[in-house]
Amino acid sequence: MPVISMFYGLIVSMYYLDNKQHHYPHIHVKYQNDEAIFKIPDGVLLDGNLPNGKIKLVSAWIELHQDELMADWELASTGQKIFSIDPLK
Repeated sequence: MPVISMFYGLIVSMYYLDNKQHHYPHIHVKYQNDEAIFKIPDGVLLDGNLPNGKIKLVSAWIELHQDELMADWELASTGQKIFSIDPLK
C-alpha cells in the first residue's frame, strides 16, 4: 500500500485495485493505533476512527487536494503507479 502523504503524525495511503469493498474512491489514514477510511473527494469518514482533531486535519487536506487525490485514485484503481501529494502545512 503506497503512502501518498504524511503530516502531523498521520500516514495517508491508497491501495491499488481497492474499488470493491467501499465502492467509493477513498484513502486509508493511520494515526498511532487508529485507522480510518475517508471518501474522496468530499472527505466523509467511511469507516474506522481517529481523534476529532485529526479528522479535521484530514478533511482539510482532502479539500485542498481533491483533484490530485482523484487523479491518484484513477491510477490506483487500474493498478498504475500513483504520486505523492504535498502534506498539510
